[in-house]
Amino acid sequence: MTLLNISGNHPLTDGRQSARAMMVRKGVQILLQDMRMVSVPELVLASGRRADLAALSPKGELWLIEIKTSIEDFRVDRKWPEYRDFCDRLFFATHKDVPLDIFPEDCGLFLSDGFGAHLLREAPEHRLSPAARKAVTLSFARAPPIA
Repeated sequence: MTLLNISGNHPLTDGRQSARAMMVRKGVQILLQDMRMVSVPELVLASGRRADLAALSPKGELWLIEIKTSIEDFRVDRKWPEYRDFCDRLFFATHKDVPLDIFPEDCGLFLSDGFGAHLLREAPEHRLSPAARKAVTLSFARAPPIA
């Protein structure tokens, strides 16, 4: 298993992620770092689901980013609406070969090329309850260290 270092090199891989998903994630993580956010890949949530990427802003806002690399990848995933219960803002991230109009308007959207990303659409805010915020923040803090 390889962990993503702070510069965005050598992303965490454990066999579940495609090379394209890793490329999308790397670009988004580079942008998040430029935004002074800290990110953790594959964050396990209290529901047992894994968020592709979780980010914590300097103000303590929690973002979850779901990576989709194809139309089919998006169509078969029915779990992403559950992620709203674990974040202040929910985003999708993809690459140039996926049509952007498949993604719901009520979620934010990143477009990544692996060397960086663009935030195409802000996500609406839906603030976590204090108890949920504490639980997700503790999960974030307990995530495996990034090498």
